[in-house]
Amino acid sequence: MKSLSESFRSFAAALAVPALLSGLLAGCAGGGFDLHPLASNPGRDAASDLRVAESALTAGDTELAVTLFERALKADPRSIGAQIGLGDAMYQSNDLPRAGVLYAQAAAAAPDDPRAQLGLARVALRERRLDDAVARYGRLAAAYPDNPVAAEGLGTALDLQGRHAEAQAVYRTALARHPEAQGVRNDLGLSLILAGQPREGANVLLDIAALSGSPAQARQNLALAYGVLGNDEAARRILLADMPSASVDDNLRFYARVRSALPAGAGGEAARADAKAGERGGADK
Repeated sequence: MKSLSESFRSFAAALAVPALLSGLLAGCAGGGFDLHPLASNPGRDAASDLRVAESALTAGDTELAVTLFERALKADPRSIGAQIGLGDAMYQSNDLPRAGVLYAQAAAAAPDDPRAQLGLARVALRERRLDDAVARYGRLAAAYPDNPVAAEGLGTALDLQGRHAEAQAVYRTALARHPEAQGVRNDLGLSLILAGQPREGANVLLDIAALSGSPAQARQNLALAYGVLGNDEAARRILLADMPSASVDDNLRFYARVRSALPAGAGGEAARADAKAGERGGADK
């Protein structure tokens, strides 16, 4: 008979990973290398356009950001900041082919600019070119060990390849340097769940899900852990904070499908008791 971990991994490959893909990618949606935009002799108006465009993109106004980045790029076709900014806007708009072209142009003109390399890694990850994503994120993580975004991307790519132990090593190394990096901690918790260790994943996720202003993805991953452990009541309470009741019911049915694929009695009453204890501990924080 397969072990709990083996059964969960085989089931995740067929069902859970596709369903949770957006969760793994959620932490890799932003930038991360806080450098001033590089431009070739930008005028005052072009520099102002770049600043406003970056603010618009951060605020989620992609349409305005595209307009301003395109105007800045038209004023100075060699502006690396405008190329990368427009690439980020295209990425946020899910126009991955155009984003990839813009990042590649910026990387060719400024090969040492990590923002262009990060953009290419993000596109590779979203396009499921996982070997390419691992290689690109790996180079960034080695060159910038103090930047948790590169480590988060590398771990995500490894997780999507099913290499959970390697991914967790990357996350833990990053957390040793940046214990405040919520995205990395969230991905570590989900990685543990996917590796068939939902109890350990819940313990990691409790550290951030109980915080004020915690990301919804962390709470949803914690609900997944409780659902796999058989504590649907706790999972439901967590999910209701972020989604309507009908969506909560859909998630709980998904968790039931995960549990049904595990060996009979896997986790058992002890796992449910541990989940309830963890829930009480998190609620008191």
